[in-house]
Amino acid sequence: MNSPRRTVKVAAPVLVAVAAGVVAVAVLPTSPPAGGSGQAKVAATPVAGRPVDDRSDPATWTLPIEPYLFSKAEVRAMNRSRDRLIADCAKDAGLPDSGPAYDGPGTDGRTETDLRYGIHDAALAARRGYHPDAADQEARDRAMAAGAVDPAGADADVLRGCSASAGLTVPAPVQAEVVQAIMRDSYAESAKTPEVVAVFARWSACMKAKGYSYAKPTDVDDDPRFHARDGVGDVEIATATADVACRTRIPVAKVWFEAESALQTKAIRANQDVLNTVRAGVEQAVGRAAAADRAAGAADS
Repeated sequence: MNSPRRTVKVAAPVLVAVAAGVVAVAVLPTSPPAGGSGQAKVAATPVAGRPVDDRSDPATWTLPIEPYLFSKAEVRAMNRSRDRLIADCAKDAGLPDSGPAYDGPGTDGRTETDLRYGIHDAALAARRGYHPDAADQEARDRAMAAGAVDPAGADADVLRGCSASAGLTVPAPVQAEVVQAIMRDSYAESAKTPEVVAVFARWSACMKAKGYSYAKPTDVDDDPRFHARDGVGDVEIATATADVACRTRIPVAKVWFEAESALQTKAIRANQDVLNTVRAGVEQAVGRAAAADRAAGAADS
């Protein structure tokens, strides 16, 4: 997802499947199981779906499905390993060094939960509205522009071959289809649960008192005034500032996170066998990348 928007609704897939192909995913209910707070542990789940570290910061929270995902840190580490292998291969084939791949901050949040339920950083909202940090966006734009021209002809064939060769050593960090489905469906279904609908209504009333008419937080995403690729206007900043102020008073993110966690816990239980296979595949792929890095370090020393 390469949107300039600050809010991210769902986790985006990364590249190609690793551990599980097409699988049947249990249909998620429209409300969480009775007594579900998103804190129940399930078999083979290393981390429960509950806030950690800082209950006021959604970036520190962990969804139940996350142990079956490649984390953002793992994706970056594996891509670094793959990029190094591809660069070495291209160099051996006589292609010019294109320089290191972009490895800076992303624009979709620090963690899976950072911006999943909307913005929450008052200082950033006051500067950038719903847009990412300006320095992060600029660095990413420069890197993307530098790599925007794809080689043609023989060079393209060489790079495709180098990419395929790198994949034999370090696989691409792709989220399994079952994990993507659970992430996608739990987000959509949790927004329909009674407790989330109720907290949306409280947020809407708060925003209306400040002069803004939005039925629910996700409606801000559809406001075309905030979709500009460049530039942040006064209206956007004022709206975002009001949004965060209402979220500070009304626990939109916490209620939504807990509802989604309950749905994910139920879906995990229904798909536990295939998810165990997914988790094993994630660990194996991460281990292969680490082994490639150790081998490269030994060769350079």
